[in-house]
This record gives sequence, C-alpha cells and structure tokens, in this order.
Amino acid sequence: MGNQGTGYDPELYAKRASSFGAVAAEYAAHRPDYPAAAIQWALAPAAARTTQLHVLDLAAGTGKLTRGLLALGHRVTAVEPDPAMLDELRRQAPQAAALNGSAEDIPLPDASVDAVVVGQAIHWFDQDKALPEIARVLRPGGALATLSNAEDDRVPWVAGAGDVSPTQVSYLGWATSPGRRIEPHPDFSVAVDADFPHAMRRTVESLVATVATHSHILVMEEAEREAVKAGLRDYLRAQPETAEGEFDLPMVTRVQRCVRSGG
Repeated sequence: MGNQGTGYDPELYAKRASSFGAVAAEYAAHRPDYPAAAIQWALAPAAARTTQLHVLDLAAGTGKLTRGLLALGHRVTAVEPDPAMLDELRRQAPQAAALNGSAEDIPLPDASVDAVVVGQAIHWFDQDKALPEIARVLRPGGALATLSNAEDDRVPWVAGAGDVSPTQVSYLGWATSPGRRIEPHPDFSVAVDADFPHAMRRTVESLVATVATHSHILVMEEAEREAVKAGLRDYLRAQPETAEGEFDLPMVTRVQRCVRSGG
C-alpha cells in the first residue's frame, strides 16, 4: 500500500524508506508472505542450471521472502540495511545468513550467488547503482527477480478500501506505478512478468494493523494516522464480506524476472 505518485518529495520518500524499523515486529506479524509458485517461477532460470541454489534476498526486511526460500530448500543470504528489521529477520529466519548492507553496496563476493530476489522493495533502490552491483554478485545465467504483493482491487470491496485508505498498492494501478519495474540494463535480459493469485487471512483489526505498517501511514502525524485507521475500520465493519470474523484479503503477487547475461 503505497506508491510515489506524481508529487514526488525526495525528503519525504527517504523518511518513508527508513520508517519500517520502528515497527519491525508488527511488520513481521502482519505483512503478507509470497506464494511458493511465485518464488519457484522467479528462480526458474537458475534452477534449470542447478537444483539447490544460493539465493540472495536483497532488502530482505523481516524475512518474509527469506522464509519462503528456505521452505523450498535453498541456501539463503539475506541483506537488509535497517538494523531493527535485520534483528527481526534473524529471529524469524535463523537458518539464513543475515548481513547488513544495501542494494547499492552488497557485502558479497563477485559471482557468489545463483539468484537475487527482491520482495516489495525494488522501488526503494537507486537502480543506476543497484543493478551493476547485483550483476557483480550474480553468476552468469543467474536470475534477478522482484516479487510484489498488491491488493486485488478488481474486487469491489477491496477497491472501496483503497478509496478509504489511499496507501493501498493497487493491482489495477500497477502499470502507472513509478519505480516498481526492473529498469533495462545491459547486464540483464529484458524483464518478463507473471502474476500469481494470493490471499491473506485477516480480521478487521488485523487488516488495519497491516495497513498501519505501510510507509505512507508511518510518516503521518499521529492524529492523521489514527483518522485513516478509524476510517478503514468503519468501512470494513460496514461491508458484508468483512464485517464479522475472519475473511480473505484477495491479492496478486506480481513477479518480474530477468537473467544475468554471459551464461
């Protein structure tokens, strides 16, 4: 839930990018994971060359994608710049090697990983610096993939929730969402896309808690933040699909995948 929009403010954007550490535990508890089928598709070019992969989860956050990679039997190195998020990642995914670092300065040797994946974070990168750095650590023929979850606003009640809480990541608005694509680069093939259905089991309160972990909300003044949360809570309690008990939040996971040249 959150895109740059046309009124891009670099200072505000930097504040948003650094806002997650204060809610690391809530992020781990309430953000969605990624479907196994989406992860497998992301890794397919590398998996065709070797079955057990060394995968770099870049900007790994609290390890949502890291855990999915581990569940598929891969060796994972997770790199994350925020110390609080990195601490939470180590609690959530102790089997992974967890390192401080960024997309623009990756603490790994040249050609040391079979694949690089990015979950819900490509829009925070300076791709002019990040793509050459990713190419440096990725073996020729290896895969670079981004995985991004969006609320499926083809569903009417989900679209309505987005109107109430404008921090929503819109599936229908993806084409016009700035910064969420892998930019063309001579070290990589042209990126291709695939979409995978996904869902997250929620209640009114847990969906409000999910929304509260998004950067647009985190940088608001407290009164504005509480007003957005109250508005969303009231909306959800008024919809027959979400008024009582648990419900599924319909989502789509979009994967963009390319291959390191030289393989």
